[in-house]
Amino acid sequence: MNLFKKLLSTKHGIIGAQKYCRATFCSILHSAVDHSVEVHSPDQEVVIALGSNVGDRLNNFNQALQLMRKSGIHITKHGCLYETAPAYVTDQPRFLNSAVRAVTKLGPHELLGVLKTIERNMGRSGGIRYGPRPIDLDILFYGKYQIGSDKLTVPHERIWERPFVMAPLMDLLGLVIDSDTVACWHSLSTDSDGLFGLWDKLGGESLIGKEGMKRVLPIRNHLWEWTKKTSVMGILNLTPDSFSDGGKFVSVQNAVSHVRSMISEGADIIDIGAQSTRPMASRISAEEELDRLIPVLEAVLEMPEMEEKLVSVDTFYSDVASEAVKKGAHLVNDVSAGQLDPNMLKMVASLDVPYIAMHMRGDPTTMQSRDNLQYSDVCSQVASELFSRVKDAELSGVPAWRIILDPGIGFSKKTEHNLDILTGLPVIRSEIAKRSLAASHAPLLIGPSRKQFLGEICNRPAAGERDPATIASVTAGIFGGANIVRVHNVRDNVDAVKVCDAMLKERSIQL
Repeated sequence: MNLFKKLLSTKHGIIGAQKYCRATFCSILHSAVDHSVEVHSPDQEVVIALGSNVGDRLNNFNQALQLMRKSGIHITKHGCLYETAPAYVTDQPRFLNSAVRAVTKLGPHELLGVLKTIERNMGRSGGIRYGPRPIDLDILFYGKYQIGSDKLTVPHERIWERPFVMAPLMDLLGLVIDSDTVACWHSLSTDSDGLFGLWDKLGGESLIGKEGMKRVLPIRNHLWEWTKKTSVMGILNLTPDSFSDGGKFVSVQNAVSHVRSMISEGADIIDIGAQSTRPMASRISAEEELDRLIPVLEAVLEMPEMEEKLVSVDTFYSDVASEAVKKGAHLVNDVSAGQLDPNMLKMVASLDVPYIAMHMRGDPTTMQSRDNLQYSDVCSQVASELFSRVKDAELSGVPAWRIILDPGIGFSKKTEHNLDILTGLPVIRSEIAKRSLAASHAPLLIGPSRKQFLGEICNRPAAGERDPATIASVTAGIFGGANIVRVHNVRDNVDAVKVCDAMLKERSIQL
């Protein structure tokens, strides 16, 4: 016998994180035929889990997401990406796992049929239960409905025992419950404290980073577990007018020599920029930027020293990002987070590379204007505005597992704002977590290097004299949770990073 239970809307709309719709009324329908109870026309919010451990796992995810979009499943949020040990049948390769929130007009059994068709088209056959598969797509939640039939059970019956399902599911939520639908998902859990309580009882965040479950970001040809060590990004400016080293590295020979030096000093990433974004910098065209960038990028990528290193391109132009990635760049670093080129987010989605989204108001010519420097609570507002950029990126097809966040130190900020951000990185994460746990888990990049506010504090008008102040800022940022530091002076900052990481490791051992 089929059971189809609809959890009706609560009276209070938005619900706090610990107040679920336990008292919600239910209507129960019984039917003897699987397809007699369907939901049509109104959009329904759904959660779909993804898993893969056969072939190119990441490509399998990308292909499945594309097919879902083409089949009337509009993806709105992505969980983080996890590499997990196999469960039940343990003699098989490790899995990639994630989940997405989406909106669809498909009825529950129609949705199930679409997902099964995608699985078959991607090569999944019967095989053994819980065995290897190129793609596994499961409906975890469907609107406010509880469904029981011969073919479909919603919520998925094994959610509650599977950390590799619960982790990406939690990523799709915010600590503040923003709709009746999400509140009902909490009420459908097996724990009196909802999904948050259930996740905590499974082990919660303490499970992440252990051998059985790693939160990862796909980059180049590997999965990067970014919390294991702080990464150092060395700056290579190809511009004649950058505030610190403008004109020094415009020739290919000088640029390559500087990259070689930064790599020998311990840089993990080289960030190449051919457009100045200092305050009041004049904007050059994408064509001129490419003329500066491509010869150097090609030469850098050919260096033997770069074999295990990463290259990011610092640009807000989609055409520059596209051409750079085609040449071999591994990341796109956009100071505007998609605000200065309407094609950037769609382009990044198609490139399948990590995307650094930075907070800035306006553009380099207006970012320090009076209006753009108005904050009542800089950490809260930067978090809110960054989340809006993440939301735009996800709706454009950039999954959360490819996004790196940068609070934009020195961009649209006064000295006191920069200091508040450096000491308030945990606040920024916690504010983002209210809206999206996935975004709050994203790698965090900071770039205080030689910025003007350091000169103002230390009375160092020359940018090259601000390296000690940079080290102090980087240290504060790492202790606040920064995962990547973008610097000019690689050697001294690498030493600072090593000491900070060693201290953090020692503290974690003691805890």
